Amino acid sequence: MSKKNLLLKIILPLIILVIGVIGFKSLTGLSTPPKKQAQPQRGLLVEVLTIATQPHQVTVHATGTVAPGMEISLVPEVSGKIDWLSPQLVTGGFFRKGEKLLEIDQRDYRLAVEQAQATLAQAEVALQTEEQQSKLALEEWQLLNMDDKGEPSPLVLRAPQLKKEKANLDAARAGLKKAQLNLQRTTLYAPFDCRIRTEQVDPGQYLRAGTAVATLAGTAQAEIKVPLPLSELQWLDIPRAGDTHTGSRATISLTSGSERLTWTGEIVRSAGEIDPASHMATIIVAVDTADGNRSTPQGQLDLSVGLFVDVALHGTHLPEVVSIPRSALRENDSVWLADLEDRLQIRPVHVLRREQDTLLIDEGLSAGERMILTTLDGAVTGLLLRPMAQEQTR
Repeated sequence: MSKKNLLLKIILPLIILVIGVIGFKSLTGLSTPPKKQAQPQRGLLVEVLTIATQPHQVTVHATGTVAPGMEISLVPEVSGKIDWLSPQLVTGGFFRKGEKLLEIDQRDYRLAVEQAQATLAQAEVALQTEEQQSKLALEEWQLLNMDDKGEPSPLVLRAPQLKKEKANLDAARAGLKKAQLNLQRTTLYAPFDCRIRTEQVDPGQYLRAGTAVATLAGTAQAEIKVPLPLSELQWLDIPRAGDTHTGSRATISLTSGSERLTWTGEIVRSAGEIDPASHMATIIVAVDTADGNRSTPQGQLDLSVGLFVDVALHGTHLPEVVSIPRSALRENDSVWLADLEDRLQIRPVHVLRREQDTLLIDEGLSAGERMILTTLDGAVTGLLLRPMAQEQTR
């Protein structure tokens, strides 16, 4: 290798490197480092809710089962073979008040009416005959020429016989009324608007008096049996025995497919018993199921017996109370507040009532205070905050 090549490959790169190092140090010596500035503490960003007190109506949410407002067993009062049977007298059949349900063979009962009419006619004739005999007996007694004969005795005037014939006439009239009543009882009518729940009757069947043949449930009104914890009863108006007023209003709802059906009702009474297993009381909500008391057009699902429905009971009106979200309550029934200096304060509160989504607070909070909704790890009193306001509580 020649000296010229050695100079180019070894010495020249070293010269370039030295020049670069000297230039870098010159440039860095001319620049001044930036001054460090202290960042202000802005606090943790939290969402707050301004407290407001206002009236509130307590709503008790529960579920219940639909039962008929009226239910009876259809029991014939006379015996006989069925002569006519309504085609609607089947399970699920509907009847208006006064519609004919069935008719028992009337021939024997018509004959009984005719026989009673004949017996009555005989009793009338017998009484008329006895009255004439009594009148003749009085005339004969008056023709007697006796001194100091006094007044005629009842036996002379045939008073016992006359009394007997009058009693026979009364019995004959009663017998006719009974025969006519039995004839009327051969036809059974719907005592109220009703639906047939069960039936055990067929055309031509022989019915015995006193034996139930069907069960009829009234359709004008339904009752909802609602079990409730004892602690919820204090918020509701439940009529007692002898009260003439209705109790708290109720909204009954049921989801059917994409539709939400609703009815209105009111508490009418308590069942008066406590379930020994669940320790719950049962109240009865009456619902008028007549046309118009529903949220959807007729022809859709009815409030049928046995349905399981949601019930909202509208109870006590509270004049001034604070309502807060359930998530805002912290450990040991306390809440977090942002004070005037945007510092965190922990304060215990008294929970008057726990509802589905909210809590009712009657002690510990004042209108205008800011309650923290954001969850913080390691929250301690005095922690600096940066509140972000939300709309007021309702």
